[in-house]
Amino acid sequence: MSKKEFERKTKEDKPVIAICYDFDKTLSPDDMQAQGYIQSVGFDVEDFWTESNELAEENDMDQNLAYMYKMVREAEGKLIFNREKLAEYGSKVGLFPGVENWFERIQKFGNTMGVKVEHYIISSGLKEMIEGTSVARSGCFEKIYASCFYYDPKTGLAKWPAQVVNYTNKTQFLFRIEKGVLEVNDSGVNDYFSPEEIRVPFRNMIYIGDSDTDIPCMKLVNTYGGYSIGVYNSDTNDKAKVYKMIRENRIKYFVQADYSEGTELDILVKQIIKRTAENEVLESNHYRCRQEIDQYDRVNSDEAQKRTDLIMALEGSVSFVSTHLAIKALNKCNDWTDAEKEILFRIAVSNTQVFYVLKDYDVKMFYSGLLSNCENLSDNAQKVRDEIEKST
Repeated sequence: MSKKEFERKTKEDKPVIAICYDFDKTLSPDDMQAQGYIQSVGFDVEDFWTESNELAEENDMDQNLAYMYKMVREAEGKLIFNREKLAEYGSKVGLFPGVENWFERIQKFGNTMGVKVEHYIISSGLKEMIEGTSVARSGCFEKIYASCFYYDPKTGLAKWPAQVVNYTNKTQFLFRIEKGVLEVNDSGVNDYFSPEEIRVPFRNMIYIGDSDTDIPCMKLVNTYGGYSIGVYNSDTNDKAKVYKMIRENRIKYFVQADYSEGTELDILVKQIIKRTAENEVLESNHYRCRQEIDQYDRVNSDEAQKRTDLIMALEGSVSFVSTHLAIKALNKCNDWTDAEKEILFRIAVSNTQVFYVLKDYDVKMFYSGLLSNCENLSDNAQKVRDEIEKST
């Protein structure tokens, strides 16, 4: 079986910030299924979820698989359950204030800060319904990770779950976003990437969610330096979930689920973007330094690196034993450069432990050998010579 070639994203000139969203009760006030579908198959919303959860419990079944099975079963004889119908239901899903223009507006703000902002959905809801929403149709999402169906190629009807996203496996998608390996079947997500190759480091991620189902993602983002935000519905003002999450250090902030310009959420996300943009300048400088030392290490021979390590060992010596061991190893090296000699003389003067044992035979012989090949003595070299001569 031939291996499929997947398109991947790579690190860009500008830093990338990924904002990841749950959907139900994060971007929308209610479960998407409860905004048309459940009613259309003749169910009370609460009864539908009760029966779905009982099905899961009685059969040791994933709750998401249970609701997907129940959606297919309850649609039989009542409606054509296909991709188009689900997208139609999605088009009727309500959104929190400000969501409609939020994504484009935040991307534009990111551009002014010199960063690229991308929006991702990571939801246990249905991908087909999310794709039917006005915001998804506008193309604002870089990728939508959500549960979805397999459809019969002849009839177009939903037949089987193609993808199930629950609260624990949500985290895999963060790693895909991190590495730019976005396709769900691309095993490249398991490949090693050096820090400077990572497209979206976790420190550049913002996760926005509303409940316990988002905790694994929130915890992961928090742990690696990113930002997690809990949102609550301002109509009910019920903060119980966000209070719980912040007490347990699952989130860093909580705000109303109002995405309008000038709201707490708008200001908070913009502050994070500003901070990230500034931090990436420092990170860029760090990687530049790392690249320089890597290049230096490649150019210098193993022997030169060994001498450098021994010099550092002598400089860090704090006991008679460590000093004599360092000198023993240094005695095995030859062809010291003038710069290396000067460093060794400086260490002899500045490290009191080394200076104290200059009269010891092995230390005296090592430094005498260095002095014998010096045409002009520096101040430190002269101090070493003077100290050695006192012992003769």
